[in-house]
Amino acid sequence: MQQLSEILNIDADNQHLLELLSNLCQGSIAVDAQCRIAWISDQYRQLMGLSQEANLIGQDIEAVLPTTQMPRVVKSGKPVFVDLMSINGRWCLVTRLPLKNANKEIMGALGFVFYDDLDSLQPLFDKFARLRRQFESENLIRPSKYALDDLLGESDPINKLKRQALRAAQLDTTLLLLGETGTGKELLAQGIHHASPRRHGPFVGINMGALPESLVEAELFGTAPGAYTGADRKGRKGKIQLANGGTLFLDEIAEMPLPMQSKLLRVLQEREVEALGSNRLEKVDVRVIAATAKDLRALVDTGEFRADLYYRLNVLPIRLPPLRERNGDVLTLSERLLTQVQKDTQLAPLPLSQAARNWLLTYHWPGNVRELRNRLERACVMAEGDQIEPADLGALDDLPTDTTTAPPVKAESLSDQRLQAERIALENALAENGGNKTAAARQLGISRATFYERLKRCNLS
Repeated sequence: MQQLSEILNIDADNQHLLELLSNLCQGSIAVDAQCRIAWISDQYRQLMGLSQEANLIGQDIEAVLPTTQMPRVVKSGKPVFVDLMSINGRWCLVTRLPLKNANKEIMGALGFVFYDDLDSLQPLFDKFARLRRQFESENLIRPSKYALDDLLGESDPINKLKRQALRAAQLDTTLLLLGETGTGKELLAQGIHHASPRRHGPFVGINMGALPESLVEAELFGTAPGAYTGADRKGRKGKIQLANGGTLFLDEIAEMPLPMQSKLLRVLQEREVEALGSNRLEKVDVRVIAATAKDLRALVDTGEFRADLYYRLNVLPIRLPPLRERNGDVLTLSERLLTQVQKDTQLAPLPLSQAARNWLLTYHWPGNVRELRNRLERACVMAEGDQIEPADLGALDDLPTDTTTAPPVKAESLSDQRLQAERIALENALAENGGNKTAAARQLGISRATFYERLKRCNLS
């Protein structure tokens, strides 16, 4: 592939075009596919406070301009049309565009500074802020935060899930997401919404298990003016009306009270909703994605869930695999989540030790991805060494701490199994630390005295 710098050096027309573009703005710069400066206008040099004699061609853009986001544009291939960037202590309005050849390969990127005096743009910023506050107060802005690309992993189960979700996104039918707690059902629902023709509409989610039964109808279907004592005199829109034109996500659908299930069925079948205290039907255009960790079929058999609603929801079921079926994704997820947790908590970055990685791969993860994140967050706080060890992740949580008062038990009992697990953990720690008991105790996250006590209890002293 011909390099951008080569094209700029041999093609006078390109140079002329860049000079012309530069005259239309306050400065411009071009980088190649390796994010090295391939061209820079005189105006841009002035903004940066650099002399005309300074040789910048071939230098890494981040070394010259640390605040730049050009490497992100080169890596993603996506433009950034409007952004604010600090250049030499001055805030500027910038645009960044990727450069591609005829084969759609990234050759580099172009950056333009359109304004270096933001005072003239203050009225525009104020107007935008007012509109956004108005939209937020009226619940008009409810974008989805996640796309299908946010489903991390390359295992066969997750790749299959992504394919199913992408196909489902193109259909405007009801979806039922099935999976254990913590598998990421809401993330998947938002990803499907983001990939669907309704992506520009609102995404409204509600957890049925978190609502008191007395509030379910008002929250879902809204209230008419003066529907009950203390109700808003103007009435109140429910989640279904707020999702009009977009997607309504009903998490823990199995927790929905039976009387409300019949009203939801009307929404799905007739595309109309009746607010609490109203005798008027209102047309709505909404796609429903429901989710549950329970067996709805079994609940139908016991009369705890309406059969007609179950069949209406079960048009296109999608099962999310538990983390134990995605073992190849555990370390990928761990690294990404660990980076995110450390950024959120502003704690110093700590890598996972090899022992911690091994434990992550062998643990059965009953709480799935949610549990994985929680354990990593705990480890970031609890770790005292220069690496995260299994004990920091809670690997010893289920091991016994005191057996002196335990009643006699039969061989191969649960206590015996836990003692055996503790013995294995102690032996592994000693082996990995060359028999150094102090280092082994530190790796397990316990004091040296406790380590010796457990060695004695396991007949390893």
